[in-house]
Amino acid sequence: MLNVENTPIRTVHPRPAAPARLACFPHAGGSADAFTALAAALAASVATSFAADVETLTFQYPGRRERAAQPCATDIAALAAEAAGALSSRLDRPLYLLGHSMGALVAFETARLLESEGTVTGVFVSAARPPGDDWAEPDLDTMDDAAVIAELRRLGGVPEALLAEADVVAEILRLLRADHRALRRYACPPGATLRAPVTVLLADADPKNSPEQVGRWARHTTGGCDTVLLSGGHFALLAPGSTAAAILADRMRPAPAGLVRDIYLAGLGGSTPRLTTDLTALEDLARPVLTPAALGYVTGDAGTGETGRANRAAYTRRRLLPRMLRGADRRDLSVTVLGQRLPVPVLLAPVAAQTLVHPDGELASIRGAADAGVPFVLSTCASHSLEEAAAAAGPQPRWFQLYLPGDRALAESLVRRAERHGYSAIVLTVDAPTFGYRPTDLDRGYLPFLHGAGIANFTADPVFRAALPHNHDTRAVLQHWAEVFANPGLNWDDLPWLRTVTSLPILLKGILHPADARRALDQGAVDGLIVSNHGGRQLDGSVAALDALPAVRAAVGDAVPILTDSGVRTGSDVVKALALGADAVLLGRPYLYGLALDGRAGVAHVLRCLLADLDLALALTGCTRIADVTTDLLGDA
Repeated sequence: MLNVENTPIRTVHPRPAAPARLACFPHAGGSADAFTALAAALAASVATSFAADVETLTFQYPGRRERAAQPCATDIAALAAEAAGALSSRLDRPLYLLGHSMGALVAFETARLLESEGTVTGVFVSAARPPGDDWAEPDLDTMDDAAVIAELRRLGGVPEALLAEADVVAEILRLLRADHRALRRYACPPGATLRAPVTVLLADADPKNSPEQVGRWARHTTGGCDTVLLSGGHFALLAPGSTAAAILADRMRPAPAGLVRDIYLAGLGGSTPRLTTDLTALEDLARPVLTPAALGYVTGDAGTGETGRANRAAYTRRRLLPRMLRGADRRDLSVTVLGQRLPVPVLLAPVAAQTLVHPDGELASIRGAADAGVPFVLSTCASHSLEEAAAAAGPQPRWFQLYLPGDRALAESLVRRAERHGYSAIVLTVDAPTFGYRPTDLDRGYLPFLHGAGIANFTADPVFRAALPHNHDTRAVLQHWAEVFANPGLNWDDLPWLRTVTSLPILLKGILHPADARRALDQGAVDGLIVSNHGGRQLDGSVAALDALPAVRAAVGDAVPILTDSGVRTGSDVVKALALGADAVLLGRPYLYGLALDGRAGVAHVLRCLLADLDLALALTGCTRIADVTTDLLGDA
C-alpha cells in the first residue's frame, strides 16, 4: 500500500502505530520506487522472528514521477533542507535515515539538520564513501550517452530490458546527469559529525567502494560506526531477496528498556506478564512443570553444589558504583566480538538435550532468542541437528559449541557442517572431557543421551552413520555414541589440529586458570576464551567463574575476546562481568526455565527482561555504550 502525500515524503505500507520510522533516500538518477522491495520485506518482517515494527518513508527527489514538473535539485544541501523540513514533524518516535549511494550524503546532511531540533536514532548508509572523501565522480555532462550507459551496466542498477527502451534511457540519463551535478558540487563542511550511530552497508562485490573507504564513515559520527557486508553488487541493498531487511530490522529494534514502559501501560488495563520478571524466581516456577529427571538434569550441580553457590555469591559480593549526570538517554548495547557485530553482549549458552524441557527443544529456544535479538551457541549435544537449528535461526548470529569427540574424522565432519550452515565461530568446550559427579542424575540413574535425547548432531552425521553396523538398532546407535563422545584424553595437542580443520574463529570454553589462558593464546590456534566452570556442573569446589575473570583478562591483555558464563541472572550481573573484563556473557539456566514454562515465548520473555534490566543498568550507571563499562563502575568487593 502506497500513500503519495502532498510532500516530498511518501509513506509506504502505512503503520501509524509503528514505534519507529525509517526514511529512505535514493541514489543518483533513482526515485522513491527504488525502495519498493526493501519496504515490502520490512513490512513482512513484522510477522517474522527478526521483526522490527517500523513505518517506511521514502523521499522523492524533484524532477521525477509525481514531481516531474519541478526542476531537479542543484545541490545536496537543498535536498537535505527539503527533507528535514518534511521530517521535522515526525520526530515523535524514533527516526532512522537510510541513504543509498548519493542518497547517503542526503541522509547525512538531513540528519545533521534534524539533530539541531531533535534526535535521529540511527543512520544507515549503503554503497557510499564518507562525506569527507572525494567521491571522484566523473562529469557526466562531458560523457556521451553510450559511455554513461556502459557505466550503468557495470554497476547493474538498471535491468537490461529497460536499457533497450529509448524513452526510458533518455529519462534515466536526464535524471542521472542532473543528480551528478548536485553530487559533484557537494563539499562536506569541515568536522561535520552526527551524534547518531552510523551503520554502513557494503556489498561484497561493489565495484565502487571498498571496506577501507567506507570505514572512514567513523570520522563523521560520535555515536559509533560499524560496517555490515551484503552479498551482491552496488545495488545489493535494493535487490529482491536481499538480507538487508533483516539487518535493518535487527538494528531498529525498540530499546530493551521499553519493555518496562509497555508492562506498566498494559497494567492500566489490568494486564500483567504471564511469567515473572524476576529471573531469579524462575527455577521455583519451573519445578512443577518439569519431570523429576528433567529437573534433576537442568538444576543439578556437581557434588555438594558448592561451585554453583560460589558463582552466585561472586556476583552478589560485588557492588556497582554508578556515575551520574552523564547524559545516558540513548544506549547502544551492541558489541564487536571476533570481528562480528553482536546486537547485545549476551548469547544463549549451549545447553544439551533441550527436548527434556520442551518438545520443541532448541528450535523454540533459538526462535525465542531471535524474537529478543539475542545470538545463540548451539550445543553439540542438541536434540535437533545443527542444520535444523540453522534453518530455525534464519539470519540470527550463531556459534557452534564442540565437544571434541575421540574420532577426529567425526570431529571434522561436525565442524564442516557448522561452516556450511552459517555458524560463525567454534566454541570448544575443554572443561568436560568426562562427566562431572552429579548426584541428582546419579541417584536416578539418568543420563539423557542414553535415552536418545541430545544426540541429533551425531545421528545426522554421515561419518557417525557410516561407522554403525548394518541393520543397527537403537542400542547400537547409543553404544557407538558412548564410544566416540567421551574424550578424556583431550589435550593441548588437539588445538593445532583443530586449527587445521577450520578457518572459523575458535574459542576455548572452560578456562579458569590464567596460565591456561596464556598457553592457549601462545599456541596461536585460539582466537578467544570463555571463562566458565560449566555453571557448577563439573568440578565441585571450583573457583567461581567471575572471580577467575580478572586474572584471565590480565593474563592475555585487552585485545583478546573474553566471554564468561556461570551464575548470570540479572542485567546488573552482566554489567559486573563486563566491568571485570568480559566482552559478553552467556546465559544458561534462566532461559531453560522460560522454555519449560512457555516455550518460545518464555525464552523471549526471559531474554527481554534480562536486556531491559541491562539497558536500565547502563542508564543508571551513566553508560551510553558497552565500552563505557569499566572497572571504575565497581566498588570494593
